[in-house]
Formats: sequence, C-alpha cells, structure tokens
Amino acid sequence: MFERFTDKARAVVKQATSLGEQLHTKHIGTEHLLLAMATTPGIANDVLTGAGVEAARVRQDMETFYRGDAEALEAIGIDLDAVRAKIEETFGPGALDFDPPPAKKSWFRRTVNHTPFTPRAKKVLELSLREAIALKHNYIGTEHILLGFLREGAGLGAKILTDQGFDLRQLRELTLAAVPAKT
Repeated sequence: MFERFTDKARAVVKQATSLGEQLHTKHIGTEHLLLAMATTPGIANDVLTGAGVEAARVRQDMETFYRGDAEALEAIGIDLDAVRAKIEETFGPGALDFDPPPAKKSWFRRTVNHTPFTPRAKKVLELSLREAIALKHNYIGTEHILLGFLREGAGLGAKILTDQGFDLRQLRELTLAAVPAKT
C-alpha cells in the first residue's frame, strides 16, 4: 500500500512518527496524523489551514490531553507514584515500563525500531487507500489521508477537531472540493 503514497503523503506519515517521538508517546495515533497533516505541505494542510485549524492549538490540545489523565487522577485523590510503587512492590521493578518490540533487521542490516501505530491510526491509513480507490486515483495523497481520517472520525484527532468546533462532515466536503479531478 505504501508504494502508492505520494512523497507528501509519506512525509505526513514520517512527521506523525517524529511527533510521537518528540511528545514521548508510546504510540502514533490519529492525533499525530492530524498534527502532521496540519504542519506538512499538501492538500490536507491547505484544507485544514483554510478551515482555520491551527497546528499550534492542535499540539496544545494534544499535550493537555496527555497531561490531563494524571491531573484528573490526582484531583480525585489517586497518587500515581504510590500506585506505581505498589505495583513494582508486587510485580517487580519496571513492571509498568514500556517493553518495546524487538528490533527488526532490515534488508541492509540496519536495526530499525519504530513506535507502533494505534489501531485507529492504522484504520485511517487503510481508509485513505479506500478513499483513493473510490475517487479512482492510482495514488494516495495527503488529501486521501485526511479523507480517511475524517471518515474514521472517532479517534483523539477527531475529538480535538470537534472540541475546537469543527464539523467533520463540513471538513470532508471541503477536502473533496479540493481534490484534483481524475485526468
């Protein structure tokens, strides 16, 4: 499937992965794809910025969401450090640490580690292929990733947009209007 991705679409996926590393997340989710589309040149970026989506605000909302879990638990009296200590006392030190999958060897013998995509983010990429096929395009561009993202519509990325007041159906219509006609 990735052989169909345009250079700009590949740049979105690479940027999403880079953002996951920058934000120290253990996954690449729909929120990373959204922020990558909002910061990487292409039709998706044009549609999002034209509709008023601001990359800085998306990133801020992501960071707030990530911090919010710990703060919400603290607000109801749950001390995460005490919970961690008890779990490590019971199951051993590092019991809650992320255990990355073993490194894979590529064909040129370089070790490759990667942050996994969430099932929803994988679904967005799968839907981008379906969107391209439905439009009779033989490539997958940033516009198809955005259409797949909007069609999936249930991840954190979609929540960020709807919480900011954006209508996903309206964004889909704007995206379809921006898609080049098949030649």
